[in-house]
Amino acid sequence: MYTRAMIKTLEFYSKFPVIAILGPRQSGKTTLTQLAFKNHTFVSLENPLTREFAKTEPEQFLKTHENQHGIIIDEFQYAPEILSYIQLDVDTKKRKNYFILTGSQNFLMNQAITQSLAGRVGILTLLPLSLAELKHNHIIPDNIENAVFNGCYPRLYDEKMDPKRLYPSYIHTYIERDVRQLINVENLETFQKFLQLCAARIGNLLNFSDLASACSISVSTAKRWISTLKASYIIFLLEPHFKNFNKRITKMPKLYFYDTGLACSLLRITSPKDLRINQYWGPLFECFIIADLAKQYLNDGFAPPLSFWRDKNGRIEVDCIIDTNGKVIPIEIKSSQRITADAFAGIQKWHELSQLTKPKTNVPQKLLIYTGSQKQERASGCAIPWQESENVMRHV
Repeated sequence: MYTRAMIKTLEFYSKFPVIAILGPRQSGKTTLTQLAFKNHTFVSLENPLTREFAKTEPEQFLKTHENQHGIIIDEFQYAPEILSYIQLDVDTKKRKNYFILTGSQNFLMNQAITQSLAGRVGILTLLPLSLAELKHNHIIPDNIENAVFNGCYPRLYDEKMDPKRLYPSYIHTYIERDVRQLINVENLETFQKFLQLCAARIGNLLNFSDLASACSISVSTAKRWISTLKASYIIFLLEPHFKNFNKRITKMPKLYFYDTGLACSLLRITSPKDLRINQYWGPLFECFIIADLAKQYLNDGFAPPLSFWRDKNGRIEVDCIIDTNGKVIPIEIKSSQRITADAFAGIQKWHELSQLTKPKTNVPQKLLIYTGSQKQERASGCAIPWQESENVMRHV
């Protein structure tokens, strides 16, 4: 059992009658809720009999588990019928933090929450372990190749599992259970191929036509399947940054995976030592860092204010931009161990085009995250080793 950063954030949600913690399967939601709400009754709707009870007799289900402390309802999306009855209970009894909900299918849950619990629920997203959590729990891998290859699912570290065994099983279970529930897929092998093709486009602009053609499906199907992968917290899209620019920038989002261990498995990468010479090393490292930046915000209860910037011709690019609190911070992500003279060139060009250098007092800090081991303060910007990037959010 590992200490999670979100446990402190839960203190700020103490006035909500309902707290919903969403996230991918096996990200640690159940463990977190049982640790944070030790006196609550725990009920899992993964159990078919319990699920049927909640679906067919939701009012009686809640009465059966009534207690003075509260109820944790695990995987609540299996019985959305209970939400209307939770609303009635909340409005009548006005108990704080009484209902704790967890779930792993974003589309179904958001739809249900919007209809029944708007204004009554605090929503958090728990992803696999962050860099800060790996360090705090003394389980951070000793090199970046191992970190990217292993990924960050708690079970991998808690049970000392082999990534080559964990992730294929995870993918199979995900497709067999969640995909079948979210969408009607006649050929699951085609969907798995689609998932592998997404992994092969990690860190690239999302071109639906290209993806659909490669998988021999329609563009509308490709869009629907991307939505499914987003809803189940497998992938996320990084949108382009538009402020202070004209039509010269790209408008397509970039595709990333929430976990690089899962992506490595889909790409059939079999060991950490193969990563440095693999064509996907740069995109995978970039994905690892951007996903961790997202975790830094989500663990504190905030939506990640992340985007990227690329000109229309693809000649100039800034890997990640943090736009928050009136500040716009550009970040370059380099998979090399040394900083070259032109490492900050993209950020410098972005500065010139965005006119953020006027007045000079508003010049944003230029950050570069790389695979080396030393922090370097340079005239052109600050280079941060990957091990120290877990607190970038704190300095913005």
